Amino acid sequence: MRESTLMEKVTRRTISSFIFFIVSSTILFLAGKSSAKISHNGDNNVTALFLFGDSFLDAGNNNYINTTTLDQANFPPYGQTFFGLPTGRFSDGRLISDFIAEYANLPLIPPFLEPGNSQKKLYGVNFASAGAGALVETFQGSVINLRTQLDHYKKVERLWRTNFGKEESKKRISRAVYLISIGSNDYSSIFLTNQSLPISMSQHVDIVIGNLTTFIHEIYKIGGRKFGFLNVPDLGCFPALRILQPKNDDSCLRDASRLASMHNRALTNLLFQMQRQVKGFKFSLFDMNKSLRLRMQHPSKFGFKEGEEACCGTGKWRGVFSCGGKRIVKEYQLCENPKDYIFWDSLHLTQNTYNQFANLIWNGGHMSDSLVVGPYNINNLFQIP
Repeated sequence: MRESTLMEKVTRRTISSFIFFIVSSTILFLAGKSSAKISHNGDNNVTALFLFGDSFLDAGNNNYINTTTLDQANFPPYGQTFFGLPTGRFSDGRLISDFIAEYANLPLIPPFLEPGNSQKKLYGVNFASAGAGALVETFQGSVINLRTQLDHYKKVERLWRTNFGKEESKKRISRAVYLISIGSNDYSSIFLTNQSLPISMSQHVDIVIGNLTTFIHEIYKIGGRKFGFLNVPDLGCFPALRILQPKNDDSCLRDASRLASMHNRALTNLLFQMQRQVKGFKFSLFDMNKSLRLRMQHPSKFGFKEGEEACCGTGKWRGVFSCGGKRIVKEYQLCENPKDYIFWDSLHLTQNTYNQFANLIWNGGHMSDSLVVGPYNINNLFQIP
């Protein structure tokens, strides 16, 4: 969502980034061309992937809107681990959405606003926007809110009707999987912008859940049936929110964590209610909150060396949102190996963390795995005709 080292290191990193940029641009260009070829011969049984929400899924839509660097990640060192160059993803590499596409044998799902051949969008589209919330007011004017993401989806649905015809398009829409991460910004923005809520916490959560409910019903009305959700992580324990605590208090920011818990209870209730009442509605819910807490409490158990400090940023826990030196605070430190860290910057996670989460989302639900809730995991949803 929202600081440099020694000059020699910067110079070496700049040269490396330039080399990576040339090589990676060529690879991405060729990959884009080959994926454009597959669509019209197309496998009629392909299950597309549509992505909605915030920075946990955004593959670069914010590169193409008029916003500030607080809501962009299109500069180094973002992207250094996998792509070798910044892509707009708020991580050192890939996100959950990229790993899920790989497991489903799909190409990388392109951002809706990325210019290029519309055929690439026939395997799915990424509508997510870093900083976005279910509420229009959340970081209003700087992000693509959930309502606007829905409008973008409707444009793609019309494109599909043109490409496939009405009946085939309808089948593909109903076979598609809809993965959604929303809510984090609706709560964290209160603390990051030093607001006070004009209503109670529970009323605020009700409005967020109400907007999300409307969104799900709209997708369902168009034909979507298979939904995956990430719940809201333990926001108060993110480095950027922990540093908002009074001095000498190292605990998580209680009210932020409380809002996340309230949201997650309401989201779980909503999904089970919809399963009972809405014909054909199928869902998978990943407990990102519990998953993250487990790793923060026992990092070595999951292959990490650092569970609280971010890899990139400055200040205590590197909680100042300065990664890349393009934001309000220009100075930052960068860890040697992002793979050892759970947090990439003060508000986002590393590729290694996202990889572990994606694996749970895809395979979870077996052997009493309480981290994936609902009758299905995402793999199951892709298998359903």
